[in-house]
Amino acid sequence: MNRTIHRRSLLQGAGIALGLPLLEAMSNPISAADSTYQPVSKTLRTTPRLICCYIPNGVNIKQWAPKDNGASYTLSPTLDVLKEHRDDFTVLTGLGHPACKGGHSGADTWLTGADLGRVPGAEYTNSESIDQVIAKAHEKETRFASLQLSDMSGTGGAGHSHTLSFNRNGTPMPAENSPRRLFERLFVSDSAEGRETLLKTYADKKSILDSVLQDAKRLDRVLGRQDQQKVEEYMESVRQTEARVLRLESWIDVPKPEINATGLQLDSKPIDAHDRPAWIDVMLELCYLTFVTDATRVITFEWSREAGGYGGGGENHHELSHHGGDDGMLNRLAQIDRFHLSKLNRFLTFLKATQDGQQRMLDNTMVLFGSGMNSGEGGDHSPKNLPLLVAGGSKLGLRHGQHLAFDVDKHPPLSNVHLTLAQKMGVETETFSDASGTLTGLTQVS
Repeated sequence: MNRTIHRRSLLQGAGIALGLPLLEAMSNPISAADSTYQPVSKTLRTTPRLICCYIPNGVNIKQWAPKDNGASYTLSPTLDVLKEHRDDFTVLTGLGHPACKGGHSGADTWLTGADLGRVPGAEYTNSESIDQVIAKAHEKETRFASLQLSDMSGTGGAGHSHTLSFNRNGTPMPAENSPRRLFERLFVSDSAEGRETLLKTYADKKSILDSVLQDAKRLDRVLGRQDQQKVEEYMESVRQTEARVLRLESWIDVPKPEINATGLQLDSKPIDAHDRPAWIDVMLELCYLTFVTDATRVITFEWSREAGGYGGGGENHHELSHHGGDDGMLNRLAQIDRFHLSKLNRFLTFLKATQDGQQRMLDNTMVLFGSGMNSGEGGDHSPKNLPLLVAGGSKLGLRHGQHLAFDVDKHPPLSNVHLTLAQKMGVETETFSDASGTLTGLTQVS
């Protein structure tokens, strides 16, 4: 029979339902309807912006990486999906995090560059991610200092994080995965009664935080130096929570921007293979609207957590990353790579179609896209030669239409890219993680 069976089909009998194994007939399941949402005409305010989009499990690097470099490079079979935006992005190959160990902790270290095992006796120690460094420079001007998005909510576990963002203590910042909850948080104003409830909640939280800080100070007097350091890190987290509460309180009487939700598929499910294409679309649409309304200027979006995720047809992304060099599995992995880039392509189109002062929105918006691991030619999950590209930000000083190829074993750290983006976002710093400087070739010659 020439027909497609849905992956959620069941065998039923004697009152028992069993899920079917993956069959060939399931290889092209009917996906949720494509989004019909269209970009708006202009932004509410011209500002610099940064979004970091993460894909797990690496890519088929053989079909991803261009064969030549420079401005006249030829797009690879995978990157050809982005051909209409060729002049607005730069491909980066050869880069990696020298301190990282690779594997499925790539999301934890993608924006930090940290050696997670650097502290003796500690199983996991991360550091501040670049998005949070940047957020501090803009947080006073926006309702939200930053947004953390993922296909799974919360923070996940050490080494398999659900978030790309870590505060100054290396503590993970929880992510949101529901389009509807995100929309309501961004664009649905609270009623008068709701505002009173929130104010009471904020007051209660401040009271609790004050009590916690007082107790921690008393405890600190009787502890040894190592324990004092741990308590100080905890107190710093409490102080950061207090600052977030005060920030939310200060914005409570400022009306949220009104956005028409027509066309936004807000009920798409993040970890449903059937909903996968629609969920990525609507989350990127909400990122776009967040930037349009200047609700925040910094977003991290982990499209799937490491060792998880689906392709556009429901394929098991993690399973295919352990391809062992098998041509069939590598070809299917490349299909997932092109699916992801098709979603990025649509997002870039939205940014180009929207006026941002005298420029295109893309000209003031930087997009970092890629993965924190490379499944390589044999499925080895390496932290070297990561698949990366940077798009947009030409009016912020980025240079595009090129492939910057670095030596896999003698390359500047990926943190050089992070430092470059931070400076273009207006952060006055010459240091970040293990950066040796900004990335040569990525910025325009003044």
